[in-house]
Amino acid sequence: MNYLSAELISKSFNDNWLFKDLSLGISQGEKLAFVGNNGVGKSTLLKILTGELAPDAGTVVIREGIRLGYLTQQPAVDENLQVKDILFSEDNDVARAVKEYEDCIHHPDVAPERMQAALERMEELSAWDYDSKVQEVTGKLGIPDMDKKFKELSGGQKKRIFLAQLLLNEPDLIIMDEPTNHLDLSAIEWLENFLAGQQITLIMVTHDRYFLDAVATEIIELDRRQLFRYKGNYAYYLEKKSEREEILKAEVSKARNLLKKELDWMRRQPKARGTKAKYRIEAFYELKEKASQDLKKDRLELDIKEARQGGKILEVNHLSKAYAGKSMVDNFSYVFKKHDRIGVVGSNGIGKSTFLNLITQRLKPDSGEVLPGVTTKFGYFTQDSMNLNPANRVIEEVKDIAEFITLSDGSQVSASKFLDNFLFPPEKQYTYVEKLSGGEKKRLQLLKMLVTNPNFLILDEPTNDFDIDTLNVLEEFLEKFTGCLLLVSHDRYFMDHLVDQLFVFEGDGRIRFFNGNYTDYRDWVDEQETRKSVQISEKLGAKELQPSSKKVSFKEKQEYEQLQAEIDLLEKQKRELETKINSGIDDHIKLVELGQQLQTTMELIEQKTTRWLALAELVE
Repeated sequence: MNYLSAELISKSFNDNWLFKDLSLGISQGEKLAFVGNNGVGKSTLLKILTGELAPDAGTVVIREGIRLGYLTQQPAVDENLQVKDILFSEDNDVARAVKEYEDCIHHPDVAPERMQAALERMEELSAWDYDSKVQEVTGKLGIPDMDKKFKELSGGQKKRIFLAQLLLNEPDLIIMDEPTNHLDLSAIEWLENFLAGQQITLIMVTHDRYFLDAVATEIIELDRRQLFRYKGNYAYYLEKKSEREEILKAEVSKARNLLKKELDWMRRQPKARGTKAKYRIEAFYELKEKASQDLKKDRLELDIKEARQGGKILEVNHLSKAYAGKSMVDNFSYVFKKHDRIGVVGSNGIGKSTFLNLITQRLKPDSGEVLPGVTTKFGYFTQDSMNLNPANRVIEEVKDIAEFITLSDGSQVSASKFLDNFLFPPEKQYTYVEKLSGGEKKRLQLLKMLVTNPNFLILDEPTNDFDIDTLNVLEEFLEKFTGCLLLVSHDRYFMDHLVDQLFVFEGDGRIRFFNGNYTDYRDWVDEQETRKSVQISEKLGAKELQPSSKKVSFKEKQEYEQLQAEIDLLEKQKRELETKINSGIDDHIKLVELGQQLQTTMELIEQKTTRWLALAELVE
């Protein structure tokens, strides 16, 4: 069944065609992924498909009755709405019932009559399955306190709320623009499995190569104002794209050779040509258009001279930092060595950015010390663009640092030439920073950092807003970089190719040192979980072999069943408290209070679980 059809779509900006006469369709169960360089029109095409933007020519038809869900990079909503008002649709009876039930659960002081009415409505609409999905989606995506107002949330939290809203609405056709931005690694892996494992119809734009490989059934490349479709995943696309480009080069080369002969024939012909030659004249102009194709692609060039690095790089001794009683870093020590390539992983809000700010001495620790070497020169790439002056022109941002930049071979280039290498041509260099796109601002940030010739690079989520080609160039540069590298990234492909050690943030300030890349770590975690399951099974099996001398009483059976329900409820309360604590609350007193509640809840879970296990031996 065809869900969406687009015929001969065209769009131009400032008299330049972004794309022309594009046609595509998507049928039930297909998962299409758009790829292409920044600026080719991927996000614009998505907006046209959703009806947010009108094409200059062509039509988009969505099959009658098909519900469309769209996740944009910059969603808009009333800033005063609460999270629960955004998540639950008012025109859906089940969603309204779940919203009321969740509201009662989150407020223990609610009237018993209201709670009873909410439970009866849930039963009446058979809404428990939907509530279970709400718990899964909000839990996995780290949705903050549902009573919080939208304006109080960070950019990342807002994006996750709209993603949760989209998934809970269960549309027939999902359209997503960079869905993995602002998600931590565990959330990305969950979303990947969610989208790949269900009969979901999907169109997306993403630069996450593992995500593309796992989810997409077809890759669509937007290049030179045309669409090129590849049935298969990202690995298959890379292979076939290379073949296509080689064929294109051969065809253009052949057309240019033939054009010389045809051009000579055209010049020899008299002005009044016979009708027999018309087909050849028409063919000449077609040949001329093919031969005129520019096969050259602008490519980012990263080349800098690294500052000399001495014997001592950086020492971190017994470093600790906490906010409102919540530990971010607890008694951490490490001596950085030459050529260290370390990835930093952990959930959002667990302390990764705090850690980076501590070791770069932007933040003062509660205890411990940070001792950089005399020759250590940090290059710190952050998630925001605060170090850019919106009132400056692009070239002024660079000239404020240096008029000439030294490259790796010792030669020097002007600021203008260096900008050109970073895909800022002369006409773009006099654009004001505030008028740059998100990708262009990121590229300018990267340039400003590299101009200082660092020998210790700290990159905090460098992959957001970069296209795949730019990421490949950045990877090549970092692979050759001989200094130290400390990398925070939700892009698993990027992480796997660049790091060989990890700092794993496990919560409560604990940082585990792991020798290997991210995939190695995930394999290790899976192995540990499997081993733990086997041990539990063996222990339970051994207990089953031992005959019980004591008969279970009716009262113990009742207690056993009641404990199961109590533990489930406590686990739910624990998740809610953890979500609140990680939501970025500024009220320190409130944070301390939540921390104490969490500690009490965890102790109760442990006590009741111990009793439940003891009873389980008798009952089962």
